[in-house]
Amino acid sequence: MSSIEKGERPVPPTLKDIEEAAVRIKDYAARTPLLESPELNELVGGRLLFKPEVLQRTASFKFRGACNRLLQLSAKQQRAGVVAFSSGNHALATSAVGRILNIPATIIMPSDAPQAKIKGARANGATVILYDRQKDDREAIGAEIANRTGATMVPPYNDPFIIAGQGTVGLEIMEDLEHLGIKADSVLAACSGGGLIAGVATAVRAKCESTQVYAVEPAGFDELARSLASGKRESNAPGAQSICDALQVVTPGDLTFDINQRLLAGSLVVTDEEVRKAMRVAYDKLKLILEPGGAVGLAAVLEGRVETRGRTTVVVLSGGNVDPELYAEIITAQ
Repeated sequence: MSSIEKGERPVPPTLKDIEEAAVRIKDYAARTPLLESPELNELVGGRLLFKPEVLQRTASFKFRGACNRLLQLSAKQQRAGVVAFSSGNHALATSAVGRILNIPATIIMPSDAPQAKIKGARANGATVILYDRQKDDREAIGAEIANRTGATMVPPYNDPFIIAGQGTVGLEIMEDLEHLGIKADSVLAACSGGGLIAGVATAVRAKCESTQVYAVEPAGFDELARSLASGKRESNAPGAQSICDALQVVTPGDLTFDINQRLLAGSLVVTDEEVRKAMRVAYDKLKLILEPGGAVGLAAVLEGRVETRGRTTVVVLSGGNVDPELYAEIITAQ
């Protein structure tokens, strides 16, 4: 039986929970490889390995957590459906898993989310409800729908089953490194609410305690960096903006913050312009299309936010759902 128990206070997932999630989702989720570029190795003076979750189903790591969570539902819960709130990638993932498992899904998305993500959720058969992220409370909207319909809430990050599913990213990294006979000095992954980095850190640190794990956040949405510094959950300023639409939350989740405070070496912050540069580098050197939020880890490495010279660094490229017009604008900029 899983060590995760759903009570008044959810229990953080363990390595065993992540290993069980990996078995549970293996017939649905893709196992993404580790990629390497000699040119980028030379540029940073060390060895860079990339975990391209842009190659995952729905083009982001979010498929893993949504799949693990929905596979926990009883037959009665499946019939009642699920409701999720998301700026995009969790919406795509939850709607896609719902379609695969024949579970009705209602997705609450900000009206300014990329059209590719809104259209994608609708194409998966979900009912999409748009809200104003500056004025409306998405959690309250979701709770009202769940209470009225009996649907199960599927949160984007602050849930032990979601975290365990995302942790399979870290588990695969460590298994592949072991197979290659490599030890990572550091692992970097994007952070919004903290589910991905909490899961990755749980798996990585359980496998190798000396490996440092860093979150990466966009400037203006660096709530985890400030929370780690103060020792309590901090909030972002109202009206903050970033090109990284997938990495915009008000404050870290309580469950994810507890995990990240215990396991992370820190949280690195990058600017929108640094993210744009990283997207161009990913296209040029790796031939991968990254959305802004998916490029923050690469941006941190390119800007020297973490030591790479003479070291082995693994970077999670977390997603690739970006509107074509924005991507073309960024890639063709000088």
